Amino acid sequence: MNGKDEKTTFDFTPVDDSRRDSEQIVRPSVRYWPEVWKRLLRNRLADVCIVIILIMILLAIFAPILSPYSYTATDLLHTNLKPSLEHLFGTDVTGRDMWTRVWVGARASLVIGFLGALAPFILGTVIGAIAGWCGGWVDMAIMRICDIMLCIPSLIYLILLIIVMGGSVRSLIIAMALSGWMGSARSFRGRVLQFKNREFTLAAKVQGAGAGRIIFRHILPNILGNIVVGLSSSIPGAIFTEAGMAYIGLGVTPPGVSLGQLSTDGVSYFLIPSKFHLFLWPSVVITVMIFAFFMLGNCIRDALDPRLRDEEYNARRLRKLKRMKAHA
Repeated sequence: MNGKDEKTTFDFTPVDDSRRDSEQIVRPSVRYWPEVWKRLLRNRLADVCIVIILIMILLAIFAPILSPYSYTATDLLHTNLKPSLEHLFGTDVTGRDMWTRVWVGARASLVIGFLGALAPFILGTVIGAIAGWCGGWVDMAIMRICDIMLCIPSLIYLILLIIVMGGSVRSLIIAMALSGWMGSARSFRGRVLQFKNREFTLAAKVQGAGAGRIIFRHILPNILGNIVVGLSSSIPGAIFTEAGMAYIGLGVTPPGVSLGQLSTDGVSYFLIPSKFHLFLWPSVVITVMIFAFFMLGNCIRDALDPRLRDEEYNARRLRKLKRMKAHA
């Protein structure tokens, strides 16, 4: 070795302790989904929305069971009663207990909201995965079908399908799935095209993994956050769609009942003070339900955003340092 290249201890400068400490990784290592769940629970608005949704689910399940009145039983001697201890939401024009009917309707609306939002996502995910992974003429055919269907308003599909299948909870869910899968298919197709040539995907392919395993075990987890946000935002849309279909007479048909149907029936008595409760209670329940799901979707989106997560962590550290200095 040349003498010019040799270095002694005098040629090095010790690192200052403050600089060394600033380069350390001080944030604890945590798993992604537990951290998301913790951030979601620290959001007070998310806590309120979760409590509201749980209360409504429990009331929709148990209130009709515990009620002494049937949601279909009429009593012409007790019609149009105002809310009281005996009838918490009053009675309708045929003497049926509105408390029982509202929560039976909430049960139907919640089922339509959850399954009406989940079914298009599942159908669109499968179709989008096939289009993105296969490519070629398969991708071309599926995307052109999507383009054609997206040019026609989804309300037309809903009306035609419900007219053919009839007004029921199952018919509404099927109609929403067949008329709403295109957006999910286009979105998931783009994600598959984005990830199918990445290193981890090619490594799985080299190891002999099939297309289904690669899509659902390697690609899907990378976009699960976006799916969760979209799904939580689609639930209030499905509930609102059911209410809109009920308003034009294509919702759940009697003797079935839903919140949209009850609100539609109560519109006729909106300006009559003695019957205003027929419109008030179903409308209040469906409004609170849609608000809770919509705001919960926004909170989930914030919890999944890594930039907001880092900002929140830094803000907590800064508040902690300020408290320590104040006590010092």
